[in-house]
Amino acid sequence: MALINPHINFNGNAEEAFEFYKAAFGGEFSKIVRFKDFKNPEFQISKNEENKIMHIALPIGKSNVLIGNDVPEFLGKVNENENRSKISISAETKEEADKLFSSLSAGGAIEMPISDSPWGSYFGMFRDKYGIEWMINFDPKK
Repeated sequence: MALINPHINFNGNAEEAFEFYKAAFGGEFSKIVRFKDFKNPEFQISKNEENKIMHIALPIGKSNVLIGNDVPEFLGKVNENENRSKISISAETKEEADKLFSSLSAGGAIEMPISDSPWGSYFGMFRDKYGIEWMINFDPKK
């Protein structure tokens, strides 16, 4: 079966955001590549962007990976406030759902507090402090 692994863009704070996500999910980064690692005559990077993230990957659970990068300044800015895509997490327990909701929403804006939903699951929705939108779900019937 195919896997879906979210890839999110940042305006220069990918490393900070991924340290935040690592604290919430646990684990270790499987890959960190900086722009300076690819600097050459055909791919010029300004001095202030050399240490920014070209690729970062955080394995989550048994087979998912959260991937991200900084968008180089010459490509413009990512408008986080207009990004209506969400990352959906299906927790294995209600306790895990509460922990992830609390950790990832810290400093962000809660759109729907986590609670029992009308459709029978335990569900919450928020935008984290980096502008990324998340949905946390626990279905006690699964």
